[in-house]
Amino acid sequence: MMSKPDIVVLREGTEGLSMESYAETLRERLPEATVELARTPKEERELVPQARIVTGVTIEEELLEDADRLELFACTFAGTDHVPMDALAEHGVVVTNAGGIHAPGIAEQSIANMLVFARNLHEGWRRKSNGEWRHFQSHEFTDSTVTVVGLGSIGQEIVQRLEGFDVETIGIRYTPSKGGPTDEVLSFEEDDVHEAFSRSEYVVLACPLNDLTRNLVDEDALATLPPEAVIVNAARGGIIDTDALVSALQFNGIRGTALDVTDPEPLPNDHELWDLENCLITPHTGGHTPKHWDRLADIVATNVDALEDGRGFENVVFRPDSS
Repeated sequence: MMSKPDIVVLREGTEGLSMESYAETLRERLPEATVELARTPKEERELVPQARIVTGVTIEEELLEDADRLELFACTFAGTDHVPMDALAEHGVVVTNAGGIHAPGIAEQSIANMLVFARNLHEGWRRKSNGEWRHFQSHEFTDSTVTVVGLGSIGQEIVQRLEGFDVETIGIRYTPSKGGPTDEVLSFEEDDVHEAFSRSEYVVLACPLNDLTRNLVDEDALATLPPEAVIVNAARGGIIDTDALVSALQFNGIRGTALDVTDPEPLPNDHELWDLENCLITPHTGGHTPKHWDRLADIVATNVDALEDGRGFENVVFRPDSS
């Protein structure tokens, strides 16, 4: 190879998208950079030690041993639990993620799910599948109260799209003193969560899964929700107590739910949730978008510039101490 690559794209794909298309997008976005795609384990072993930037789902620790030139690892996932962070830290490598690139798609799907329940479209589709022309009642989304749990990139995109619907919005965030784009902002304190839930026709979960949010929507929270309430989970399955949710759906504790994520995931094909007509399920597809690589390449390109001029990095998960 004539020159050392600036950026190496690892071979493992994501969400059914080819890494070849990712590499090509990076070349278009960074015409001055040398971008190489490592198509095999052998090519990864050869290219990574020469690279200044590596991007992929994760990176094997063994590849770091001789990667003395490596400054940045750009993870193609939002989550980095699977990434060898300690090893990257030892080598002084900045780690970034893909957080935010899925937010528009997840927001659109969340809005769509609320409108399905508002207009009872799933009942119409069910009757169509039976060849049954028979009227049914619907609701209005207008004048509803929507609580958005989590005001990060996804939550903000959801709230932005709610602005034209003439609904009241409540945001739940870790530091409500920061305010937010919703009509009202409350905290993750139990009393605040229950206060919001008690007034909500729709609750959208858009927060990370952690010790604070695990089983946030439990039997007690479900009991606080009005019986006409709908829960949309666009976050992680573990935020809802699945057994408690099944019970609430079976016994009219709430009107329904739309789940893009489940606990367990994937959902076993004999699970009770599949048979409940007031439970809509999609297989973790909310974030899928044809703009995946474009948005990720924008982040990587910004961070390439940051390496050059010392500006702040975008989507930083870890940055070595400057000392």
